[in-house]
Amino acid sequence: MGRAEVKNDKVFFANDSVGDEVKAKVEALKEGQVLLLENLRLHAEEEKNDEGFSKQLAELADVYVNDAFGTAHRAHASTEGITKFLQPAVAGLLMEKELNFLGKALDNPERPFIAILGGAKVSDKIPVIESLIERKVDKLLIGGAMAYTFFKANGFTVGKSLVEDEMMPKAKEIEEKAKAAGVELILPTDHQVVDSYDPLNSSKTIPIEFTNTGLVGLDIGTETIEIFKNALKGAKTIVWNGPMGMFEEKPFDEGTVAIAKAVAEATEQGATSIVGGGDSVSAVNQAGLEDKISHISTGGGATLEFLAGDTLPGVPALNDK
Repeated sequence: MGRAEVKNDKVFFANDSVGDEVKAKVEALKEGQVLLLENLRLHAEEEKNDEGFSKQLAELADVYVNDAFGTAHRAHASTEGITKFLQPAVAGLLMEKELNFLGKALDNPERPFIAILGGAKVSDKIPVIESLIERKVDKLLIGGAMAYTFFKANGFTVGKSLVEDEMMPKAKEIEEKAKAAGVELILPTDHQVVDSYDPLNSSKTIPIEFTNTGLVGLDIGTETIEIFKNALKGAKTIVWNGPMGMFEEKPFDEGTVAIAKAVAEATEQGATSIVGGGDSVSAVNQAGLEDKISHISTGGGATLEFLAGDTLPGVPALNDK
């Protein structure tokens, strides 16, 4: 948000978030007026969850409403500390919507329940994958660069594609856990690659097993798109987090955009869809499908931690969750 003051008589801006000047501006407010405080993180005490800073914030108000789900996974002064000194402390409407959608998806999903995970690193998603397997997701679709760690762990040549070698044993363990739990783990069968020596002129789609040492995989292929689309047919709950490829570079956004369309179609057919994570949300917006998704989560890390089954510190701090 820009620093320019809003030129009207309803919204005012304070140059700090605590202190005498802020208090004076709060006291001068008339009914219906709003005071926007300066960025709390300009004070190191915010992220340290400092008690004194929390008290100073609490002095500015009579009621605390937290509507910032995206920061609820951090125990900061404005999300957790303030609630010890300012009551009632309640959830806002967006927080309520996030907790309702994500909570139902985890605790009581309508089935078939299908999760799609992408992104660069398996290590970022391990807690989420394990939580979803434990909760008996029916199908787990894995795309993005994280799939290459699974392929290499299974003896495939993946060329110069991104791999977390240290995570290969974990990838094998995840496959075994999924099998034992009766969860169908679906990996790509083909991918878009480029030759690492001529990346601008060498894009092609090939089966995973045809990958040689000089190639880099950058997106799922057309066959995989069809497999993933078919896996979503008849779904009742879909959770999607993470892109299917190097989404920011065309044509390697094709897989991610195709999945966005498939999730939207499944939603039209009766599924509840939840999309979280920056690139997945960008793909949905870029395809103009935001109105066809049941819930687009505003949290990045908060969504992941919630899906991993973690308690978000900002939530139990509230009286009315």
